[in-house]
Amino acid sequence: MFAVYAKEPNADDPLASLVAGERPEPDVPDGWVKVAVRAASLNMHDIWTLRGVGIKPEQFPMILGCDGAGVLDDGTEVVLHSVINDESWHGDDTLDPKRTLLTEKHQGSFADSVVVPARNVLPKPAGLSFAEAATMGTAWLTAYRMLFVKSGLRPGQTFLVQGASGGVATALVQLGRAAGFRVWVTGRSEEKRALAERLGAHQTFESGARLPERVDGVFETVGKATWSHSVKSLKPGGIIVVSGSTSGPDANAELQRLFFLQLRVAGSTMGTRDELANLLSYVDLAGIHPQIGAELPLSEAAQGFRDMLQGATAGKIVFTH
Repeated sequence: MFAVYAKEPNADDPLASLVAGERPEPDVPDGWVKVAVRAASLNMHDIWTLRGVGIKPEQFPMILGCDGAGVLDDGTEVVLHSVINDESWHGDDTLDPKRTLLTEKHQGSFADSVVVPARNVLPKPAGLSFAEAATMGTAWLTAYRMLFVKSGLRPGQTFLVQGASGGVATALVQLGRAAGFRVWVTGRSEEKRALAERLGAHQTFESGARLPERVDGVFETVGKATWSHSVKSLKPGGIIVVSGSTSGPDANAELQRLFFLQLRVAGSTMGTRDELANLLSYVDLAGIHPQIGAELPLSEAAQGFRDMLQGATAGKIVFTH
């Protein structure tokens, strides 16, 4: 079958390890299902896999792609849940110490077909296209958990999203606006800020700009480059929810401000199967359509990877069949 895969880890030049070509058809173990992939979206996790982060060298070659949407053998249209748990685990999917994501141990979704445990497919809402549904399992699920599970924020409050155009950031804007939050966003360029406003942001600001007032919460995926601004933007008792650090993890913790203002910091990773089910129901009920910045044939995946590495995104990058 045709697939886009990492042939080996390459920390210094990740795209040098990217290959589009033939891979063996997957076996289907008992309790697993095969999904004919119609669309799959690109995530930073795929870049990390190319670099060899979070995956053992002996796992290569590894088909990339953490999430997607497609069709079962019986014709059922489904969305993938990317968190694969140990068979004996009970509880929050994300807390399982033996959990993996697609592409860490099991082959991913940038292929004609992917094999996952039967519990890892959910019905695709009829109101979402395959390309839109393919954004749900990683970026949108991460945003949903950050906002509705981890933050403790309530509709009517104000939150700030650092970085205007990434997949998680655009999802936060759309989810927050639909749920009745006041949404503020920072962005490095006028184009990125304009995109956030089109998606529903109430106000946008240049990166690092002084805000008109402090906010109830900040959502962080950028890390080192924005951390100080995030801390300084919070009201006393406010919260920062962190799900990534694309600019680097080694930020100044600003501990004096943290304890004096009684600020809270919460980490958030992916989400559970139940949360994904709730997310799919929510976007269907609210009529939300995810922002797709680029839709490319899987055979042209290299262009999408280059765009992500260069920060040239305007929402999710999706590969289609």
